[in-house]
Amino acid sequence: MLFQGEQVLYDQYNPAIELADMFGYAVDDGVYVQVANRIFETCLYNMFLSEEELASLVSRAAKQDKNRFVSGGRLDMEMVLRKFVEYFNDIYGKNDGKFVEEYGRKFFLLYLRPIINSTGNYYIEAQTRDAGRTDVIVDYGGEQFAIEMKLWRGNEYNRRGERQLMDYLDYFHRDKGYMLSFHFNRNKEIGVRTISPGD
Repeated sequence: MLFQGEQVLYDQYNPAIELADMFGYAVDDGVYVQVANRIFETCLYNMFLSEEELASLVSRAAKQDKNRFVSGGRLDMEMVLRKFVEYFNDIYGKNDGKFVEEYGRKFFLLYLRPIINSTGNYYIEAQTRDAGRTDVIVDYGGEQFAIEMKLWRGNEYNRRGERQLMDYLDYFHRDKGYMLSFHFNRNKEIGVRTISPGD
């Protein structure tokens, strides 16, 4: 539900759902389970990520390079994305599309957490969470970064993602955003590029 955007039917007899409901972490929206609020959602993300953090190669890489990403109290999000792309491709680039689809977003959050830990935070924008895209908002040192994550499904789909990101930036009066595409085609072009649509 959190990492893949899948909807989970509310079933009061499911022990995990019953426990989450009892402690107020989850609620019944009439049909599906919903996390009760953004604070609980972030706590749940952090709990699930911390369980995997020790074994994650990508998280270890972020910890080693942490000092490269912050200068003068400012987070260099472009450098974070460049290094994530590099490490992700080195470690997981040979895996198949199903692997990337299920775990790509989780690995980005595993990479991001040690970098912003104790100084910044992140949350998943609730209005955009679905299986095809996720907007992650990162707050660090008074700055906010919007990162749209998409699975590659062709050029037109990618252009729609760019338009969605521009609409998001317009809505929140930002002039710069980031899009991370998980592309598992063998002929993919790996790297980071800058585009300047409109102004």
